[in-house]
Amino acid sequence: MPTQANTSTDQPGDSSPIEHEVLSRYAAGAEAVEPALCCPIEGYDARYLEILPREIVDKDYGCGDPSRWAREGDTVVDLGSGAGKICYILSQKVGPTGQVIGVDFNNAMLKLARKYQDEMAEKIGYANTRFVKGRIQDLALDLDALNAWLANRPVSSVEDLAALDAERDRIRCKAPLIRSDSVDLVVSNCVLNLVRPQDKVQLFDEIFRVLRRGGRAVISDIVCDEAPTERVRNDPKLWSGCIAGAFGEDELLEMFERAGFHGIEILARTEQPWQVIDGVEFRSLTVRAYKGKQGPCLERNQAAIYKGPWKQVVDDDGHVYLRGKRMAVCDKTHRLLTDPQGPYAKDMIGVEPHHDVTLDEAVEMDCRRNVIRHPRETKGLEYHETNYEPDKPCCGDNGDDNACC
Repeated sequence: MPTQANTSTDQPGDSSPIEHEVLSRYAAGAEAVEPALCCPIEGYDARYLEILPREIVDKDYGCGDPSRWAREGDTVVDLGSGAGKICYILSQKVGPTGQVIGVDFNNAMLKLARKYQDEMAEKIGYANTRFVKGRIQDLALDLDALNAWLANRPVSSVEDLAALDAERDRIRCKAPLIRSDSVDLVVSNCVLNLVRPQDKVQLFDEIFRVLRRGGRAVISDIVCDEAPTERVRNDPKLWSGCIAGAFGEDELLEMFERAGFHGIEILARTEQPWQVIDGVEFRSLTVRAYKGKQGPCLERNQAAIYKGPWKQVVDDDGHVYLRGKRMAVCDKTHRLLTDPQGPYAKDMIGVEPHHDVTLDEAVEMDCRRNVIRHPRETKGLEYHETNYEPDKPCCGDNGDDNACC
């Protein structure tokens, strides 16, 4: 649903030919179906589609379905929400206790998405969705609020321009469009590739900023297997068509890592390329990443055992986990590895100390070392308990001796 203009300025007349093409093409796509935009996919859950207005479904220009990873009660932000298809699917998935915020810069698409808000609220039985105007690489700046300010204070001098800059800063600080640490899930469907390369670092920093600790981002976007030619990069039509600005297939994951995310993984990848230009293949990729590995490392005598099948694995902080070995980990890492809602729990076994070390008692741990934790560190040097019952069944939980070895 890419309708995000890839400009970092707010001044009229500042947009490049590429930026103008993105805005105008998706504005046209809000008026009439544009089948050549992005690569539509099949496989959306019909339960969530059946109550959507036909116009919204037809004018969806995505390349994946990040909505399937939402949970009940989530607060979700959809970057480049377009006609609102993903938002209205999300509104049903997160339920009445959740919230959905669609962010877009294109007035025509915002008008289309907002057109059906009352109808959708009546159909699902509650209103939990709103659409706001903003640039996805600057989620603090509320452009509707800035436009309202400009309506009464036209810029006609250097002094007026300074006042405009001050108002931008005030909005970002005092009345941000999306507050820091306020969101459980950020999704996007074929939009990030429309942001200028020089703004993409800021874009991922903004995604990280708005997420709560433990929050996650699920992004569907177009990637390429090698760098496109300059001819492709500079073609406005190919830019607005989600090709020229495509991430390298490894670059998308690296951008999350650079911003401080962990648990980064590919959830879906189309086998066949959507487009091939000059020998470069372009396809859809869906990636998930988590926020929350930042913080102090405290020693509480915990360990983590990697189940396999690989002989060893390395996490985003350089911790090495040897298959079947009790690796020493700090309390923060132990919580990340064993969180049932996180990315690692299915592959790891957490080992807690026999005697709890409280956070007040815990000392700082050097997590740069990769060491095997001796069982006595976890159990305690004074641990000499004996719990031997010869007649106790050794297997099974219901006293079934036949289950024993």
